[in-house]
Amino acid sequence: MKRMTVALAIGALLVGGAATASATPAAAKVPDTIKVPDGNRPLATYYGEGVQIYGCTNGAWTLIQPAAVLSKHGHPVAIHSKGPVWTSTVDGSTVGAAAVANAPKDGAVPQLLLKANLNTGDGVFGKVTYIQRLNTRGGVAPAGACTAGAQTAVKYSADYAFWVAG
Repeated sequence: MKRMTVALAIGALLVGGAATASATPAAAKVPDTIKVPDGNRPLATYYGEGVQIYGCTNGAWTLIQPAAVLSKHGHPVAIHSKGPVWTSTVDGSTVGAAAVANAPKDGAVPQLLLKANLNTGDGVFGKVTYIQRLNTRGGVAPAGACTAGAQTAVKYSADYAFWVAG
């Protein structure tokens, strides 16, 4: 059932969510805690829109996974899913990463610095070294207790900046 929820969420995003998203908003100042180390250069920044999927464990909401579509000028270019992983819908390349730092943001999931730990393919994500999740909006787990086994999807958006060595 969980896979069906994720598949439906991604399908809905591809049909009506991020595919019609507006251009990326103006960049905000990046907190020092999530700056990319020297020796890396920006590759691309995409607007991401989707949901953070939470499940109820021991009476509290815990993150299961994100399900989002990244777009450029309103056109889908990647899917963001559990791992976290980003997969290009243009060339099939993939990057997986782990969070190494965060910057809390009121009313939104934290901004993150993630370091790549998996790259596949020769496309856009094939040589990514770092990812930043910036300008986050929404996506915070519901407040209060929950019933075991319950799931919910909370809308969020963010800008994802991809970096490569060089």
